[in-house]
Amino acid sequence: MDWARFLLTWAAGIFTLFMLIYMVGFILIRGIPHIKPSLFSPAYTVDNQSLFPALVTTLIMVVTTLVIAVPFGVFTAIYLVEYSKRGSRLVQVIRMTTETLAGIPSIVFGLFGYIFFANLLGWRRSILAGCSTLAIMILPLIIRTTEESLKSIPDSYREGSFSLGAGRLRTVFRVILPSAMPGIFAGIILAVGRIVGETAALVYTVGNVIKMPDGLFSQGRTLALHVYQLAVE
Repeated sequence: MDWARFLLTWAAGIFTLFMLIYMVGFILIRGIPHIKPSLFSPAYTVDNQSLFPALVTTLIMVVTTLVIAVPFGVFTAIYLVEYSKRGSRLVQVIRMTTETLAGIPSIVFGLFGYIFFANLLGWRRSILAGCSTLAIMILPLIIRTTEESLKSIPDSYREGSFSLGAGRLRTVFRVILPSAMPGIFAGIILAVGRIVGETAALVYTVGNVIKMPDGLFSQGRTLALHVYQLAVE
């Protein structure tokens, strides 16, 4: 059984690596010949379908969404792991809520963002409305990955810090968080992937206007929406 498990593990790893190399190679081989300077022109016209406005909009949305979601997610995880009492009813409610949010389809988030951010708050279809919607979407992912990273830190780190006279706040920010950073960054990278690839929620909140954004309250089109729109056309 050990040799069979060993062969299956290596086969799965080689197959995954092969598929990754195949996809990246396919995209590069088919895409590089079509890369031209006109693709990075600031203006999008019928004759020159530049992707630069969509690229800038995507970068703005990634940064803005992370600025909104990461502090909330990380501090929520810190509370759940370091400050809350075990078996607390509030902790159970928060964890149940995050698990529920993680399973909601993105189209439902888009409808919520359109109703709440775009209409009730008066933001209309804008980059800020889209970023706020995406922040709610990735919040469960950041909370769960940060929580697991904090749980993986041995209790001896905390006990050693307390024995040297450090308080809980200093222990968390000077000892626990630096040790948990690799796991937290992994969650942030996964969140960035979801932000970049999201389309359904952004159709209702950001709009579908291909232009250079002039602020957080302007409409725009991300790269994923741009690819979708070109495929439809």
